[in-house]
Amino acid sequence: MRTRLGIKIHGLLEYYFPERRVFLKSDNDTRFIRLRPATQLAAFAGSSFVVAWAIVATAILLMDSIGAGNFREQAKRDQSTYQARLNDLSGQRDARAEEALAAQARFNAALDQISVMQSELLASETRRRELETGIEVIQATLRGTMQAREEARGKVAELEGQIETGGTAAALASSGANAPMDFVAEALAKTAAERDQVVQDAEVALLAADAMASEIEVMKEQNDQIFRQLEEAMTVSVAPLDKMFRAAGMPTDRIIEQVRRGYSGQGGPLTPLSFSTSGEEPSVDALRANRLLNQMDRLNLYRIAAQKAPFASPVKSAFRFTSSFGFRRDPKTGGRRMHNGVDFAASNGTPLYATADGVVTYSGWQSGYGRLVKIQHEFGIETRYAHLSRLNVKVGQRVSRGDRIGDMGASGRVTGVHLHYEVRVGGKAVNPMIYIKAANDVF
Repeated sequence: MRTRLGIKIHGLLEYYFPERRVFLKSDNDTRFIRLRPATQLAAFAGSSFVVAWAIVATAILLMDSIGAGNFREQAKRDQSTYQARLNDLSGQRDARAEEALAAQARFNAALDQISVMQSELLASETRRRELETGIEVIQATLRGTMQAREEARGKVAELEGQIETGGTAAALASSGANAPMDFVAEALAKTAAERDQVVQDAEVALLAADAMASEIEVMKEQNDQIFRQLEEAMTVSVAPLDKMFRAAGMPTDRIIEQVRRGYSGQGGPLTPLSFSTSGEEPSVDALRANRLLNQMDRLNLYRIAAQKAPFASPVKSAFRFTSSFGFRRDPKTGGRRMHNGVDFAASNGTPLYATADGVVTYSGWQSGYGRLVKIQHEFGIETRYAHLSRLNVKVGQRVSRGDRIGDMGASGRVTGVHLHYEVRVGGKAVNPMIYIKAANDVF
């Protein structure tokens, strides 16, 4: 039995969707299909849903197409900007490389000049010592001559006094002889000649001493100029290296001491200078020379330490940076993960080089890294070279900076050909660009 609500609903449907009949006539018979209000409502609702779905789907497709076009254009603009930035960075890198070569040439020229100046300094010190010894001999001779001259003057004065007082016989008796007066006159003339010769020799010796003193002053000025040039050259050479190590976060005193322990041999031109064996305090020039030698020793230790730390780029051919050190977005998971190195992109097979002296501790395949090379260096530093296409070194092999260790490739978990380069200190990953940028300011 219908309820009132059902009757009202049916009446409402009858008002909007009255019952209709569709007649189907054939040759022999006529039939019809009754379309009730509920059936018409269902058909209308279905048609409305289909039309609405078509409108919504069309709108979504149009919006997606418009958005995709904008995204592609934005991606193209970003790619163009990124490529321009990469080209600019590549140009800056090439300029830095040229500046590094020029700085290295200046550094080598400074070292050659230091060596020449050091030889000149040692030669001038030897000459100065010889001149000082000659002056001492001349002064001793001069003192003896002056004393002999005074004694001769005393004897002449005594003889003249005896002659003036008429004591010629006594003077002759005191001399133990009975010579005539002409003998006395001859002795007096000889004594006067000797006195004049002594005076002349003394004057010549004084002139020679003055000339030597002037020459010593000139040599002192030359030595002072040589010292200043050497000190300036050492300052120009040592300060950038000290700054490079400090910029890389490496304590210079500890690094120098560690290198010194490994290279403790001494001798040659770096032996401390000593110009006195009589227990006297060293001269100012000797102190300055020893300070220069200490700076040269420190410079040499810096050079050795720089070879043992990764102050170089593993790629010498043209390349571009594709990923920096730090957190980045994972394209697969959408999350953030730590990128422990920097990526250098170039063509497949690009040569890769060791960035410092060390020993190969791993050379083979490792999950994620692909073909991987690990090199252990001094000071607790390790470098890693991943995704290689070819390995040129074996475990236990000792390599030097600039030795070819492999070729760039796309092995392991990668999206393209590149090198993943890591620097680890004490097992902890650090930004490799700290070392590369620090070296760009020096080499």
